[in-house]
Amino acid sequence: DHVVKMNSHPSTKPPPPPVNVNSSGSGSHFSGGGENRPLQSPFGNALSFSKCTFTYEELAVATNEFSDANLLGQGGFGFVHKGVLPDGTEVAVKQLRDGSGQGEREFQAEVEIISRVHHKHLVTLVGYCISEDKRLLVYEFVPNNTLEFHIHGRRGPTMDWPSRLRIALGSAKGLAYLHEDCHPKIIHRDIKASNILLDYRCEAKVADFGLAKLTSDNNTHVSTRVMGTFGYLAPEYASSGKLTEKSDVFSFGVMLLELITGRRPVSSKQAHMDDSLVDWARPLMTQALEDGNHDALVDPHLGIDFNDNEMARMIACAAACVRHSARRRPRMSQVHFHPLYPHLVDTNSSLFTSTSSLLYPR
Repeated sequence: DHVVKMNSHPSTKPPPPPVNVNSSGSGSHFSGGGENRPLQSPFGNALSFSKCTFTYEELAVATNEFSDANLLGQGGFGFVHKGVLPDGTEVAVKQLRDGSGQGEREFQAEVEIISRVHHKHLVTLVGYCISEDKRLLVYEFVPNNTLEFHIHGRRGPTMDWPSRLRIALGSAKGLAYLHEDCHPKIIHRDIKASNILLDYRCEAKVADFGLAKLTSDNNTHVSTRVMGTFGYLAPEYASSGKLTEKSDVFSFGVMLLELITGRRPVSSKQAHMDDSLVDWARPLMTQALEDGNHDALVDPHLGIDFNDNEMARMIACAAACVRHSARRRPRMSQVHFHPLYPHLVDTNSSLFTSTSSLLYPR
């Protein structure tokens, strides 16, 4: 489900493995020694990487030999299994597919990026394993599956409106941290419902940094091959490969539309949706913000069990995030305060006093 435009002669040389360093965790999880060299940052300095390293055998034991019973999910990257470490800590073990140059790049990117970030709404990397041609990443276990599962899955009750609000706010906070509090800033590049993990309180954690990019604060954009997921790609990024943090904002807006409508970003099975969710929703959002009637947009499974003011604010936010012009989309810090919880902000702010125009400065 990824869109990939590869260079004609991609490098196949594997990255230098990360340095083995001790951890404050249990010593039985640490595999010392060896001749691993420091993982090199694209900005020139070796990372001071303070996570556990594991042997392949330790992770095989933790996951019951990567049994099907422990399988949490799979995709183009490989497989994710639940595991339990010797001290009882539950983890999620992501095993990248063997022999893939793209897998090597995603492994290095994920270790490089996620070792820099520390936020309650971003998934935590516990450690990693490099064993011959095997590459594994070990994360905290987040127990309540993904947003995609709860919105689009066929099992279980309908996700209620307060939970949807909480997920939107938490995801926005995590993204705002990546864009505005990390230096160099981090562009995630693959924001989507399946990359939002949930705990039992429906607190969101942004996951999967395999496609993420570091960019210096003074860069207006990064030119890169187009990668991401159909239905979530910002138009300027899909057409030119010019990546900015506003590309993530667009993807976040698509995710808000999923929370509002219960629809998938792209689906031939949904009536009246010949194009993408964004194309289908744009005129309906305009109408809803003008007349205050949300019926054509709202997930029918919600019925009337939502707050009209909160719904109007989330629709306004989604409309702003999926604007065709990247310059006119909000920053994530604006998204995460204003549209969702009015008690957190000055409700007379000019950002949301006119929901029909919604003009955001860059």
